[in-house]
Amino acid sequence: MSDHRIHPAAGAGFEAAVEHYERGRPSYPDDAVTYLVNELEIREGTDVLDLGAGTGKFTELIVLTGARITALEPVTSMRAALERNCPTISAVDGTAEDVPAGDGSFDVAVAASAFHWFDGERALPEIHRVLRPAGALGLIWNARDESSDWSERLTEIFDELAGPDQPRYRSGRWREAFERRSDLFGPLHHRVAYHVHHVTPSTFLDRVLSVSYVAAASEADRERVRAEVADLLSNDPDLRDRDEIVMPYRTDVFWTRRR
Repeated sequence: MSDHRIHPAAGAGFEAAVEHYERGRPSYPDDAVTYLVNELEIREGTDVLDLGAGTGKFTELIVLTGARITALEPVTSMRAALERNCPTISAVDGTAEDVPAGDGSFDVAVAASAFHWFDGERALPEIHRVLRPAGALGLIWNARDESSDWSERLTEIFDELAGPDQPRYRSGRWREAFERRSDLFGPLHHRVAYHVHHVTPSTFLDRVLSVSYVAAASEADRERVRAEVADLLSNDPDLRDRDEIVMPYRTDVFWTRRR
């Protein structure tokens, strides 16, 4: 069931795709996570708000710091997976636009592969509200490297189901809220890391089916996507007859401080 508080594709898609998401999505590279943890000064006793935490792909990495983590996830099935994967944190039903916490409750807020789904005009003032003075906000995304022919074709398969207003990290539209609300946060600092995700043909398909608007599509459309991915796996010379496929990723890390 879709959640009226969030984008329909996110609500319906991620509710249906949680198992594909867990199997098909990569974690985040150590150097990117270490950079963000150091810049945000996340350590034992730090109060961290993890926005749109999903199944906990990023959350489980910062648990190791000893920080006190409150993770917001509005999609029920995602939150259930989050609670299984990160049993020591507080997993809460909530959104970045309406954080169920008092003013100045957190030292740090983070959003992993999530901020592009937020209504930035509403989310940034709310994040500012719940952060303490000089609190920090960190953002991180994994983006597929599209330099290979097969990766470019994979994007074409995705795009067949994407609407014109589909929220996407690559569009850069998420930055607009920071530009308009520069009174709330300082400049965005940026760091890039690269890594690879080793998948089987089965988890390659999981990666495709984990995309929200693919998962939210009709069964006929999903079957067409499965057939196109099967054709790609069977005929592309870099994928054909491979037991393991290397998917390259670029990880973008951003951070800023509350004004």
